[in-house]
Amino acid sequence: MTVVRYSKTEPVDILIVGGGTGGCAAARAAASLGFRVVLTEESDWLGGQMTSQAVPPDEHRWIERFGCTRSYRSYRDRVRAYYKANYPLSAEGLRQPYLNPGGGRVSGLCHEPRVALAVIEDMLAPWITAGCLTVLLRHKPVAVDREGARVKGVTLRCLESGREETLEADYVLDATELGDLLPLASIDYVTGAESREETGELHAVDGPAQPENVQAITWCFPMAYDPDCPPESDRYRIEKPAQYDRWRDYVPELKPAWSGPMLSWAYTHPITLKAITRVLLPEEEDGERQSILPYRQIVRKEHFAYPFPVHDVTLVNWPQNDYLEGNIIDKDERTVARCLEEARQLSLSFFYWLQNEAPTADGEGTGYAGLHLRPDLVGTADGLAKYPYIREARRIKSVFTVTENHVGAEARDGKPAEPFFDSVGVGCYRIDLHPSTGKDNYVDISSLPFRIPLGALLPREVDNLLPAAKNIGTTHISNGCYRLHPVEWNIGESAGFLAAFALSRNVAPRQVRERNELLEAFQALLREQGVELSWPETHAV
Repeated sequence: MTVVRYSKTEPVDILIVGGGTGGCAAARAAASLGFRVVLTEESDWLGGQMTSQAVPPDEHRWIERFGCTRSYRSYRDRVRAYYKANYPLSAEGLRQPYLNPGGGRVSGLCHEPRVALAVIEDMLAPWITAGCLTVLLRHKPVAVDREGARVKGVTLRCLESGREETLEADYVLDATELGDLLPLASIDYVTGAESREETGELHAVDGPAQPENVQAITWCFPMAYDPDCPPESDRYRIEKPAQYDRWRDYVPELKPAWSGPMLSWAYTHPITLKAITRVLLPEEEDGERQSILPYRQIVRKEHFAYPFPVHDVTLVNWPQNDYLEGNIIDKDERTVARCLEEARQLSLSFFYWLQNEAPTADGEGTGYAGLHLRPDLVGTADGLAKYPYIREARRIKSVFTVTENHVGAEARDGKPAEPFFDSVGVGCYRIDLHPSTGKDNYVDISSLPFRIPLGALLPREVDNLLPAAKNIGTTHISNGCYRLHPVEWNIGESAGFLAAFALSRNVAPRQVRERNELLEAFQALLREQGVELSWPETHAV
């Protein structure tokens, strides 16, 4: 992507810090209305979950028809169009009315991170050309200038040159993966797990709140399989990772207990919390033991008509490489670096175990020599994603906080999710919490098709800073269903439109919620821009 430098002679209307899924959606929304937007990103890839974290989208079953914004549906359509325009699709691939390039089960659109990056860059390109949007890659926020209820500017450090520069803007959106602007601006926020006494949630923790108890991060990687590789071959083998001995023998001390060593075919079922056993390959399935390989598969060779052998590729974001031995929020640089390296080592150790020591399904062999990393698909040297998959960030103390009691099926006791009057979007996914640094096992419970309330996007203390990712006013529990790709996109898009609307009307975002005529006008704008604010009646249960 061509990075266009902003001009110091032109004021910045909206500064969006963080070029992940929500940040890109926010930038496109605000720039499309003609506002001057600067989008910054710490890595060298825009897209966040979709790209630098390499995670195929987690989506609900109605996504092809409704339950997302028009621009998110455009993203999905463009991904399919990209494959159809650039890839040699097979008859099987061409027959699919809704092409799923990888054939993965987690979504109807499992695709490669590089394709996601190309599509996101294409979606932003018109606004860069128009001069409305500037993208600054490899820029990290290091300070925030705040005066009272207003944030005046953000100081950014270029990670290549080391140079620091302060950008001032009328509105600042925090779309970073961890809500990094909140502590820099001294804005009240919450981390970790709230107590049941505090929130009244059925699945909140007993006793006092646990701010250090956050969901595991995962360093994902794409992994291919060559079925013709001889078992004794060293063609694809990686060197033994430095921490392999540690992770090979590692048993997470969770409540309820994990099934045994992390590096094994047995792990805890997220819903039942019973031990289950998987196999690697589909041909090894025996009725009880299912293959783990197809779940997040991003390349399915049967969908393509290459004149040479092509291998299936899956994205490894599995229970075995969830890192839960350290929290990276509000920690010093040394601690963060240690945790991130341990997360990388866990993923590399898991891959090494798969290649060399994993028992084969027939019980007669160990290791799969045909497994190999695909660094070319994620743009790295070692084959791991550019950035760890972040499930939980700092969360603003907001005007309104979404809890399990608003969206949880059990908590609602047969009623639909709370019909928030100030809806700025919709989403649907299970409340899915991975094992945590507080050593809690999975919390994976049913939720209802829900709305995104405007009140959860409004900090209590400041007027012109808005969250635009996973840092909205949810709880540790409700974050479990508000953190997925289409919801983060919707949050970012609505935050971008909100900043633009507030600027155009010369009002504060909080007034938009408090004054009926403003709320009606803003929701009308969202509908006009293709943001769904409610579910069809037949699905609002």
